[in-house]
Amino acid sequence: MAKLEILLVSVLVLTGPCVMTETTGTAARAAEAPAQSDAYRSAALQGGTGRYVFGGKDFAAFKPYVRQMLSPGGVNPLRDNVADHIHHHALMYAVAIDGVDFWSERKACGRQIQRSVSKEFRSVDKLAVEAIKARIDWTKPDGKTIIAVEKRTIELYRVTPGVTLASWRTQLAPQAGAKSIRLTGSHYFGLGMRFVKSMDNASTFTFADPAAKGLIVRGDEKLTPSAWAACTGKVDGKTVTVAMFDHPNNQRPALWFTMGKPFSYLSATINLWKDPMVVNAGEELDVCYGIAVWDGKATRPQIDAAWGQWKKLAPAPKQPTRAKQQGKDKSE
Repeated sequence: MAKLEILLVSVLVLTGPCVMTETTGTAARAAEAPAQSDAYRSAALQGGTGRYVFGGKDFAAFKPYVRQMLSPGGVNPLRDNVADHIHHHALMYAVAIDGVDFWSERKACGRQIQRSVSKEFRSVDKLAVEAIKARIDWTKPDGKTIIAVEKRTIELYRVTPGVTLASWRTQLAPQAGAKSIRLTGSHYFGLGMRFVKSMDNASTFTFADPAAKGLIVRGDEKLTPSAWAACTGKVDGKTVTVAMFDHPNNQRPALWFTMGKPFSYLSATINLWKDPMVVNAGEELDVCYGIAVWDGKATRPQIDAAWGQWKKLAPAPKQPTRAKQQGKDKSE
């Protein structure tokens, strides 16, 4: 086991205004400049390599999310404020709970209301780890009636110079006093990542298992079981590779949703569309996924090596006591 040392937990981390119009690639750096009229609250990791946005008077999204995850060369492959799918916010997490859709952003959809955010510094085997810790209420469309509560952890690691390495951990539990929550959703619900426009119709996907076979859901949309999935494409003419890793302690193995046409998307799902999950009082859905970004085309050995390194650094999800699949819960 890696040696863990907590170094510091800071108070609320807020940064000033940032421009939130759609930006892609190296243009994402301009989003760090102060805006004249837009007011958003965000938290930066490692000087802006990662940026988590969560509020402010001009924040219109229904959920907090990671808007920026730069490659070592400063390229951001994530896309936000997309006209064709306004609810696609770069790197975001959402499922449906008790029939309330938290993925889309229509009047009848749920809200993720951020209640607190803090920053934590620690080291693992002498490697620096920087984390954002957030508490989020998942509410009904009224923004007041709480259905579930989430502890969210986003970490960024200072490791090999050639790769940006990060984690997203969600610990989702029923609201106090509730007996249970039922998690469902479409085949792409989970930790989703929308890529920049230049990667649409021009990206390629790679999986840990070269022989992995995906289930075709519709058109170019597939679900593929694998330890990790990666997408390679071009941003501002520069080739980048983005990978997502599954943690071996996750309560269910990842099914990777991928599509390259008409736009490029990657999502870590747990098959809720076919197999809903019940989380009872005193339990939680605890999932952790890794994100890695390279400049250039990363090879399978490079991605495997990063996945192995990430598993040593990432927070390990708790093993469930009674996380139930819908068809196996006789108490329902």
